[in-house]
Amino acid sequence: MKAATRTQYGAPEVLTVREMEKPVPQDDEILVKVEATTVNRTDCGFLMAKPFIVRFFTGLFRPKIPSTGCDFAGTVMELGKNVDRFEVGDRVFGINDYIGSHAQYITVKPSIAVEKIPEGISFEKAAASLEGGHYAYSDIKDLDLKAGDKVLVNGATGAIGSAAVQILKNMGMHVTAVGNTKNLELLRSLGADRVMSY
Repeated sequence: MKAATRTQYGAPEVLTVREMEKPVPQDDEILVKVEATTVNRTDCGFLMAKPFIVRFFTGLFRPKIPSTGCDFAGTVMELGKNVDRFEVGDRVFGINDYIGSHAQYITVKPSIAVEKIPEGISFEKAAASLEGGHYAYSDIKDLDLKAGDKVLVNGATGAIGSAAVQILKNMGMHVTAVGNTKNLELLRSLGADRVMSY
């Protein structure tokens, strides 16, 4: 399979596309044929090892895992023997904490962050929704909120902010969204009850 890889940290110029062995799923993993992926701020941080603390996860002096990328959407091709949540052929999307989604195939543990793609959503849209939705939900779930609460989302037109507006509205919150004047209609279309320009 082809994969975007690197042997050192640095700017995008350190990346090369090369042939690698197709991974084999372990008992608790699925093999996904990657149909769409993204390049986001997390990928850039891992690529350049910035901030320095990421090296404690990705390798102190050089990358432990050569392939880059964390978000993916694709088709389940094989199941580990202990996997019962998915079937071969399922359309799935998720985040792989251990990177490697900038490749034709990836193995992931369904217990981490993998779900079926809803009907009518393309692979591309599914992959593009992940980073913002992941971080927004991770922050929101730790708050003590109940339906009807008033919530202010600052920076509501970014990936995380726009996902937060939609998640909060789905939870029954009254959402005030703050963004650039030219994006106020977008904020209304995301479901914000009130919009403000900063």
